[in-house]
Amino acid sequence: MVTIRCKDVTFENIQAVIFDKDGTLEDSESFLRNLGQKRSRIIDAQIPGIGDPLLMAFGINGDKLDPTGLMAVGSSLENEIAAAAYIAETGRGWLESRAIARRAFEESDQFLKDAAPSPLFVGSLEVLQFLFLAGLKLGILSAATTSRVKAFVKRHQLSDYIQLEMGGDEDYSKPDPALFLQACQRLGVEPGATLMVGDSAGDIQMAREAGAAGCIGICWGKPEAAHLETADVAISQLDEIQIVGNS
Repeated sequence: MVTIRCKDVTFENIQAVIFDKDGTLEDSESFLRNLGQKRSRIIDAQIPGIGDPLLMAFGINGDKLDPTGLMAVGSSLENEIAAAAYIAETGRGWLESRAIARRAFEESDQFLKDAAPSPLFVGSLEVLQFLFLAGLKLGILSAATTSRVKAFVKRHQLSDYIQLEMGGDEDYSKPDPALFLQACQRLGVEPGATLMVGDSAGDIQMAREAGAAGCIGICWGKPEAAHLETADVAISQLDEIQIVGNS
C-alpha cells in the first residue's frame, strides 16, 4: 500500500493509478486538431458549407482545441456519430449520413497514419517509472481506441511499467463508471484503492461514480482550469504526484 500526496491532498492505501492518455501522458493536441480538421475538410468537399459547423462541434477553433470538446474527450465512435448527425441535418438519410462520416474518418486515419507521433509530456516517463518502482500497478484508460493505446505504449517503450492498455472501443465509454470498474478488475485491484489521473471532467466523473480512491485532474501549465474543479486536486505537471509512504 502506498500513500500519495498532491499539494495538500493525501491519498492513503493506494494500490494502482490509472491514467488517461491524450492530454495527460501524451501531448496530442496538435494531432487531434489536425485529425478533426482533416475529417471536416473531407466531409465539406462532399457537402459544401458543413466544414465550419463540424469544426465547432469537434471543439476546434483555429489553432485551438477545446479541452472539454468532442475531439478532446470523446471516443472515435462518438465523434463519428456527431459528424453523421450534422450530415443528416442536410436532408440525407441516417444510413447514408453514417456511411459518409465513416468513410471520411477512415480516410483521415489513413492520411495521418504516418504523421509524426505525439510526444510524451516532459517528465511523464520518469513519473511512471517512479510509481512503478514503488510497487503500484499502472494502467491507461483512454477514449482513444485500444489499438491507439497499445501503439502509444509501444512507441514510447512503456510496456515495462503499464499493466493495462484499455481504449474507448469497449462496451462502455467515459464517463460511464462501468469502464473504470472494468479497468480495475483487469488490474486486479479495488476501485477504492485506485487513483484516476486525467485531464477531463469525464475522467473525474467516471472515477468518482465508480468509487475511486481519488481523482487527480491535470491541465499542463494551468492547474486552475475550470473543467477540473470537481477533482480532489488539480496539478500542472505529473511530478506533483509524490509518494510519502509505502507499507
